[in-house]
Amino acid sequence: LPVVWAVAKGSAVNKVILVPAALAIAALEAWLRGRGYNVPLITPLMMIGGAFLCYEGAEKLAHKFLHKAEEARHHAELVQAVADESVDMVAFEKDKIKGAIRTDFILSAEIIVIALGTVASQPFAKQLAVLVAIAIIVTVGVYGLVAGIVKLDDLGLRLAREGAGRASAAIGRGILAFAPKLMKFLSVAGTAAMFLVGGGILVHAIPPLYAMAKAAHGIPPGWLWENLFYGVAGVVIGAAIVAVVNAVKRLRGKDVAAAH
Repeated sequence: LPVVWAVAKGSAVNKVILVPAALAIAALEAWLRGRGYNVPLITPLMMIGGAFLCYEGAEKLAHKFLHKAEEARHHAELVQAVADESVDMVAFEKDKIKGAIRTDFILSAEIIVIALGTVASQPFAKQLAVLVAIAIIVTVGVYGLVAGIVKLDDLGLRLAREGAGRASAAIGRGILAFAPKLMKFLSVAGTAAMFLVGGGILVHAIPPLYAMAKAAHGIPPGWLWENLFYGVAGVVIGAAIVAVVNAVKRLRGKDVAAAH
């Protein structure tokens, strides 16, 4: 729970930054448009965010399948840390917390921009009220749900041990069996969401790709093929970005070695 709370606080800070920033960018874009300058400001920022989501998803997959030994070592260290009450889990998981807050920033930006688009024609006060309400609901709702899922196995263990009757104990054992499967599913679903959201944003902003997505939508069931296209596009774009980033890292590493 302290780790979830740390990410939730970071998410709240993200919203404090994003809400006024989105309103300011939208106002600047409207001001430029009113003076005859049709300069899109939000779309390029959304594309950068979409590309980052694809990169994060592809990097996660690459790390899982190409660095299995490192993953297993970290898992063993995590199990040992959780079992030791003297370990500060927030400090132990600081890198993952930073990564989660960074990803939350991008996803929150996309949500705020989409919400702003629905009230773009409304007065400023109403735009602000809607964005603040959505920011609060999303933050409390998402991390409240995450906190509940994190404690699900504790609930199952308590029912299994202290439940009043066989039914309660059976429910507790069922929860204990279900919780790990739920966590694994959420991990897979979260990665898939990165590709779907990131790929969808980029495809919508690139006319040839968007035309292909609409063509896929024409094949029944349209929603399935269109979203599959977004996901595949997200994987391909993310893998390309990961390859470029890794190539740059290797070149910089060689430059540093040559300098020494």
